[in-house]
Amino acid sequence: MSSTETSTEPGAAKPLNSKGKVIFASLIGTTIEFYDFYIYATASVLVFPRLFFPQATEINALLSSFAIFGVAFIARPVGSVLFGHFGDKFGRKGTLVASLLTMGIATFLIGLLPTASLPGWAVLAPLMLVVLRFAQGLALGGEWSGAALLATENAPKGKRAVYGTFPQLGAPIGFILANLLFIWLNFALSPEAFLEWGWRVPFLLSAVLVIVGLYVRLKLVESLSFQKVLTEEKVAKVPFAATFKNHWRPVVAGTFIMFATYVLFYVMTSFTLTYGTKPASVEAAQAAAEKAGKPMSAAEIAAFVPGLGIPRGDFLWMLILGVVFFGIFTLVSGPLAEKWGRRKFLLSVTAGIFVFGLLWFTMFGPGTGAAIIGLIVGFTLMGLTFGPMAAILPELFPANVRYTGSAVAYNLSSVIGAAPASFVAIALWQAAGGGTWLVGLYMAAAAVLTFIALWITRETKDTDYENNVA
Repeated sequence: MSSTETSTEPGAAKPLNSKGKVIFASLIGTTIEFYDFYIYATASVLVFPRLFFPQATEINALLSSFAIFGVAFIARPVGSVLFGHFGDKFGRKGTLVASLLTMGIATFLIGLLPTASLPGWAVLAPLMLVVLRFAQGLALGGEWSGAALLATENAPKGKRAVYGTFPQLGAPIGFILANLLFIWLNFALSPEAFLEWGWRVPFLLSAVLVIVGLYVRLKLVESLSFQKVLTEEKVAKVPFAATFKNHWRPVVAGTFIMFATYVLFYVMTSFTLTYGTKPASVEAAQAAAEKAGKPMSAAEIAAFVPGLGIPRGDFLWMLILGVVFFGIFTLVSGPLAEKWGRRKFLLSVTAGIFVFGLLWFTMFGPGTGAAIIGLIVGFTLMGLTFGPMAAILPELFPANVRYTGSAVAYNLSSVIGAAPASFVAIALWQAAGGGTWLVGLYMAAAAVLTFIALWITRETKDTDYENNVA
């Protein structure tokens, strides 16, 4: 099917993307992108500190790995400008194909990287990891907004929030796929084999998913909203400049509307994986270090802070259980956001995140059972807050800068919300001597900022999405 095919209905060029094609193409793309993103996140905790920073202390290696993890969040706003420019100027379809290819190639190459322990690669291996992680961030910076527009610009009237949940569903599905694969590899391989080559498998397998995603996306046609921009000759010469000249207020609002969602998610995943699998006592930590052949130094013993001491395999299963709730309530959020309106619904969910933050220490601290409850509650809130974002953020902008505006807001929020979340949470955990109550206060503070942003933002449910061209 050509990307220029339209119906012959008088008065308007109607896109021929069927409901099934729209849902699957938006879902498969974000699933692949988030799968690629999460396998790095998981590897950054499980293996990258030892593979790429073998000479560093345990905590410094972990922080170095998280620093490279955070590089992608710096790249994401750059990707939003780059892919947003092409998406608003030349069309959604080609831009979505390009973002998928960028992510796929970068992820595949990470799976081929030599490690820092090889002669001559002590500096070059971490450097190449930074470059490829930056490329992943670029791709994700352009992917989310394009997938959100693919879903919402092809949605029937009164169904934008419902359709918008399908690209959002790619996040929990990608997370589950990535972690199930790591669990299986941990089970099937010895620790030595996993560390030597097994960790590469998830990165290399992403190539298969990318081929499927490309096949589907190449069959898409442009949305009616973008066709109208072309017909009315309203294409912005420089979408980024037009966005910040005429629509900077929605950019700021969208950035903070997304803020608590980002903090919640990365505390629930990256931080809890670190905290949950950290030994519960210094004696257990010393025993583990001895077994790994890297005895703890006096400084490391003095700086030790306890975690829950849950085996990594067990905690990954706990995370997967939580993410199942994430997926279920992502779908639940769409009809609720249509019924109540995006603003009213998200205000209530954000208030829930605030309360969850205040009660955080009652779930993450007492033990495994309480942690399971905390993961279920946290990921339920994550689904409810994340689902409507694919509707509300694009609805803040007219069609000719919609790709750029929503992408920039979404990814600027990743810089201030997601990128520092793991660092801040770990620092607060250490400052509290192994307690987690400060981490909860951090989450509650993020919820306050998002609540304020929603409070001062208009309701977008009834926006004339199709004809809104600046």
